Amino acid sequence: MTDDKKKEIVRGTRPRRERIEVWVTTEEKAELVERAAMAGLSQSAYMLAAGMNHPIRSVLDLRAVGELGKVNGDLGRVAGLLKLWLAEKRGQGARPTDVEAMMRDFRKLQDELTGIMGRAVRGY
Repeated sequence: MTDDKKKEIVRGTRPRRERIEVWVTTEEKAELVERAAMAGLSQSAYMLAAGMNHPIRSVLDLRAVGELGKVNGDLGRVAGLLKLWLAEKRGQGARPTDVEAMMRDFRKLQDELTGIMGRAVRGY
């Protein structure tokens, strides 16, 4: 078949006319299939991304970022409830300076979590 007559496959937005074959062992194929699944990509898309040296992010990494986001939100809610409780029970329990120090620590932790999530999403 000549180059002019090659079958054109259109998937996504780009027509593809070329194919590359890669010979692998059974174990290598199993690992590539597993890695593609972990990245949430088809085998073809995974191999193309790897071959073009594009970052490949694991679906698990993105799930972890989602979980960190939930923890960050929970931390904010706990800090808000603590502040509300202390405002209603003024003078009973912790000293205001201790409360302010704890609130600063909560905010610092939230900032750190946000930074970690940002780096994970960008692929460091």
